[in-house]
Amino acid sequence: MFGRCRRVDSLQRSNEVPSIVVALDYGLAPENKLPSQYHDTVDAVLWIKNQALDRVNGEKWLREYGDFSRCYLYGVSCGGNIAFNSALKLLDKKLEPLRINGVILNQPLFGGKMRTKSEMRLATDPFFPLPVIDVLWDFALPKGIDRDHRFCNPMMNGPYRDKINKLGRCLVIGFGGDPLVDRQQEFVQMLVKEGVMVEARFDDVGFHGIEVVDSRRAAAIINFVKEFV
Repeated sequence: MFGRCRRVDSLQRSNEVPSIVVALDYGLAPENKLPSQYHDTVDAVLWIKNQALDRVNGEKWLREYGDFSRCYLYGVSCGGNIAFNSALKLLDKKLEPLRINGVILNQPLFGGKMRTKSEMRLATDPFFPLPVIDVLWDFALPKGIDRDHRFCNPMMNGPYRDKINKLGRCLVIGFGGDPLVDRQQEFVQMLVKEGVMVEARFDDVGFHGIEVVDSRRAAAIINFVKEFV
């Protein structure tokens, strides 16, 4: 949506979990507005499914070493938003023999028209200030759609809420110094209300993207993922 996958981060996770990571190279905003990134993700998952089915031309390495019945969607920041919304879209697809066993949202980027307490308190945060967050949403949202649209604010009511309880397991990770932490915690409450099996890992200390500069927090996040899968 706003930036490429953290490939070094993904490789580290694949080594530690262990797992095979398929990193998605989705279209960037503002040239590509939402929901194009969700479509990119669905296409990538369907490509993985096809590798399992195509015994002649499929990716042999994936077939021999991957477990298509234990797949997870993982996203950091805007990737968390993409993973959640894409998981909802994938509920309408026939994925067998691939199976999505869970969705992992690391500091997911959600928003809304009304400011939260954490956004106001951390409006001048040096790592992820509120004006930057506002610009990102202006870049990503299609013309005529405001920040209470489900692409940005999944807590709003709408027909899509009827699908959320079919998501299965979710892991949500957040930090108290992140301007988005109130939204992330509200998101967890919404998942629980909708009947989703959700595991929430929040730390009072830390900021948005802390794992990029703090190896100890990066290791802690890896352990959360490990335990979840």
